[in-house]
Formats: sequence, structure tokens, C-alpha cells
Amino acid sequence: MLWELSVSEQRYRAVLEVRAGVPVTEVADRYGVSRQSVHAWLRRYRDEGPSGLADRSRRVRQHPWQIAADMESAVCELRRAHPRWGPKRLVVEMDRRGYGTVTRSTVYRVLVRNGLIEPKSRKRRRQDYKRWERPVAMQLWQLDVTASAFLADGREVKIVTGIDDHSRFCVIAKAVMRATARPVCQAFLDALSIYGVPEEVLSDNGTVFTGRFTARARASRPACGRGWGARRAGDTRAARATGSTGSQHRALR
Repeated sequence: MLWELSVSEQRYRAVLEVRAGVPVTEVADRYGVSRQSVHAWLRRYRDEGPSGLADRSRRVRQHPWQIAADMESAVCELRRAHPRWGPKRLVVEMDRRGYGTVTRSTVYRVLVRNGLIEPKSRKRRRQDYKRWERPVAMQLWQLDVTASAFLADGREVKIVTGIDDHSRFCVIAKAVMRATARPVCQAFLDALSIYGVPEEVLSDNGTVFTGRFTARARASRPACGRGWGARRAGDTRAARATGSTGSQHRALR
């Protein structure tokens, strides 16, 4: 009857062969290991007996960046006492209570290691993304003005851009010497005469679109017709406010 020897049993047999007088090189070749491994087995057998030949964890015993045990215990106690405190708050509280300075990432790893928070994936899954695209064309246009562009003769111009939110079709791409209310409104009117009037228009809160602070912009705004009546102001805190036109500007440059 044949049976397979465990790793520990094979090492034990190798040790016995060496102790019986077989050369280390010959034993190492027979078991397919290096001479250094055989010598390590001999030392472990001499110090610990047969139990020393079992597999050992390869985990690093001490890491120079590992947080001290008392600090890790303090982080866990604070978290258990205040379940709503996140890593940022715990960093402040640790320093305030005299435990020492720790980083947010260190506190986060401590909480994950002790099962006090659920680890979050760094990259969102594709199915977690929410699309803000309108379902059909002509429901929303996004308008914006580029920072600067330069002609071949060195003159600086601004480019008024507009894009349909659903189809990503460019409805406005007009270079103007100055991005004031009148030329911006004229570019918008030209697009309306060609493509029609969308249900809504999204822009940032620049004065050329809102006319909140200048009398000239307020005087020019009625000339833009009913297209401005459906204007939707972008949220300055949201990256999606005029994200499509932002991508278009990068492509133009």
C-alpha cells in the first residue's frame, strides 16, 4: 500500500539521513531543496525536535511602520465608545488625548483589522456609477466658455461651446474676442436658429450666463429669447454641472 508523506515527514526523513552519515548535498538533491534548507531543518530539529519541522508562518513579525499595541488598543476603545467617529475624527481625538500622532490611513487599517468598519473598495464598480445623461436629444444643452485659446497670429480668443447632453452633439463652437454677454448670447441665438430650442439649458454661474452683477449682461439677456427662460443653473460644488463641455474643452486643446 502506498501513501504520500507529509512535508514534515519528508523533512524528518531528510534529517535522519543526514544524521546517519549521508552527505548534505546528496540529501538536498534527492528531496529537491537547497543545502541551506537541509541545514535549517537540522537546526530546527536540534532546537525543537520533530515539531520544529512543521511549516511556519511567513508573516513579518515586526514592521517598522506598525502602530504600537497600546495605540491600536486606544483607537479601538475610542471607536467602540463612539461608533460614529470615523478615521479623521479619531486622528484628532488621539492627538488631543495625548496618545500620539497617527495618520488617517493607519487608523483606517486598525479599524479594518479589528472588524470595526467595513473595508471600502478604492475603485467603484461600474454598476455603481450613476449616469446623468438625458434620455433623448434636445432635452438639455450644456453651455460653457473656455479659459483661453490662441490663434495662429498669437491673438487670444475665448470659445463659446455648447453640447447636447444626450447625443453629445456639438451645437455651439464659436470663437469670440471677448466672452461678454452680447457675443455669448449671439452664439446661443445662432444655435437656436439652426437646431431649435431645447427644453433646458445648463451652465455654470458665470455672469455672462446669469447677468446677476452687471447691467450690460442683464440688458443683453432678453435678446436671447425664450431659450434662456429654461435655464438651469449648475451646482458649483458638483463636478457633473458642465462635465460634458469640460471634456470637450480638453479635446479642443
